[in-house]
Amino acid sequence: MTTTTPTRTDGPAFAGAARAASYVEGRDAPAVAVAAPSIPPAAPPVEPEPILDTSPSVELEHDDVDLGALSVAAPPRTAQKGLRGLLTKVGVKVPPGAAETAAIEAGEQLAGFEETIRQATWTRAVSVLVANPKGGVGKTPTSLMLGGTIAAIRGGSVCIIEVSDDPGALTFRSEGSPNRGLGELVADAEQIRSAGQLAGYTAPQSSFAAVIGSVGWRPRLDDTAVNSVVKVVDDYYAVRVMDSGNQPSSPAFGAAVMSADVLVVPIFDAGDAALEAAQLLEGLKAAGGRAGELAANAIVLRLHDGRPEHPQVVARVDRILSSHGITHQHSIPFDAHIAERGQLTLAKLAPITRHALTGAAADVVRTLQNTAR
Repeated sequence: MTTTTPTRTDGPAFAGAARAASYVEGRDAPAVAVAAPSIPPAAPPVEPEPILDTSPSVELEHDDVDLGALSVAAPPRTAQKGLRGLLTKVGVKVPPGAAETAAIEAGEQLAGFEETIRQATWTRAVSVLVANPKGGVGKTPTSLMLGGTIAAIRGGSVCIIEVSDDPGALTFRSEGSPNRGLGELVADAEQIRSAGQLAGYTAPQSSFAAVIGSVGWRPRLDDTAVNSVVKVVDDYYAVRVMDSGNQPSSPAFGAAVMSADVLVVPIFDAGDAALEAAQLLEGLKAAGGRAGELAANAIVLRLHDGRPEHPQVVARVDRILSSHGITHQHSIPFDAHIAERGQLTLAKLAPITRHALTGAAADVVRTLQNTAR
């Protein structure tokens, strides 16, 4: 049986063509016309209503703004090492253990020290005097490592100079073998006109510090010699660290005191080192003025050289320092590289030693910001 599709003749040809899409043809059934749905006319666009802010409006004065409330809290710490770290990597976030937490906190503390040192600024050159009348207590290593730490973090502009009456060990303990040094600079100081000229009297260090020490015999330093060297060094370096001798009554030491902004006193936990340091502080306080201010703000570095330290001796040193009002104290651990008594390189120090020195250097810089005027 043949099925014929009825032909529509009631209307224009275009109308029939428009309705062709409404016919559905089954496999065995006659075609059935399905009426196309009617489309209502588009509604006119509706303007959105404004969003009303229902939060209370409070006008705050500038000083009333709680910056802490505006800050974003740091995300909680998650373990990165060991078994806990493996769990974190697979999506199970667990806090770090005690050892990892201590390491994280130490890293954050070190970063804070470095920021203090790096960001400090002054309107003139500043100076640090490393002093203790007692010989062999680590004045030269302290000068080199403290100055080197500041230079490494600030990117240079630190000069470490010898201000002892007679030639000391500063050149021997520093890197390099310079041809000229302190004695030559004293003779030529008035002719220095550029940083390039002054560099010829220095021993550049891998820490970016520059060292000016004795390279041989030189005349005994006096106050005039110290003042002339200080003047030319301060023209080209932002920070000056002075390694002093063992004669606090000498003119050279007096000139160093008058040109210093911070006093650093290295000692061992031994009675004689602490007593001589105390006598130095007493003498400076009695002198008053700039010397008295140095004593009042003195920073003590308690060095450890690997020898046994008797608890009673350590307690006695504590009492001596406390009786002189020393509140700025830093413990510098034993370091095999310093104990070798050869040339010192900052990068060869143990991490724990560098951490302690950086903390001490940050304290020195904070004190400089308060005392350098």
